[in-house]
Amino acid sequence: MADTIKIKIDGKEIVTSKGKTILEAATDNNVYIPTLCHFPGVPPKGSCRICTVKVNNRFMTSCSTPAADGMTINNNHDEILDFRKSIVELLFVSGNHFCPACEKSGNCELQALAYRLGMLVPRFPFLFPKKMVDASSPKIIKEQNRCVYCKRCIKTIKDKEGRHYFAFNNRGNKLEVVLDKQMGNTISDKLAQQAMDNCPVGSIIYKGRGFSQPIGTRKYDKEPIGSNIED
Repeated sequence: MADTIKIKIDGKEIVTSKGKTILEAATDNNVYIPTLCHFPGVPPKGSCRICTVKVNNRFMTSCSTPAADGMTINNNHDEILDFRKSIVELLFVSGNHFCPACEKSGNCELQALAYRLGMLVPRFPFLFPKKMVDASSPKIIKEQNRCVYCKRCIKTIKDKEGRHYFAFNNRGNKLEVVLDKQMGNTISDKLAQQAMDNCPVGSIIYKGRGFSQPIGTRKYDKEPIGSNIED
């Protein structure tokens, strides 16, 4: 058919539709490519780089690269896996992540990726930055120590008029994602819960429901991230 193309991922030939990204084509064909910033239904930005693959011997982000007929893609090779692992390590050392005390432990995508990639002691020094916790909203705690700047909350949490509840503030090593003070005071329970659910880590916590799901029964406690589809 004219609207279909063929690509190869780690030697496996898959058929996909024109206009699909590599990540979408892989997901449709049950091939796992990890990502932190990508969120279904939202235009990709390629900011986390976790989904980087090698396309015809060039590094490219699979969430933002359109699949093209005849592409040869390396996704699960040692070089790619070490590249992804180094990014996860950087995210851990550049923040303050204490998993045992985090509400999202067991549901955290960053933590799950660290386990999947075999992260032990990061190759980079811990920075231990001084970051604040904003609990001024009646519905949300914004824990800056755990933020990975994925922009999921910025892109997905909006009011009926399309205004964003979250935004970037400052630049460089002072960059942070903040909740608009006025909008944060009136955010609904539904949106507050959605913000927490959409966050891949424990940076956004919905007040009033602490540890409602026991540790040991959470999503990645039951099975590793990506285990329901192929490596």
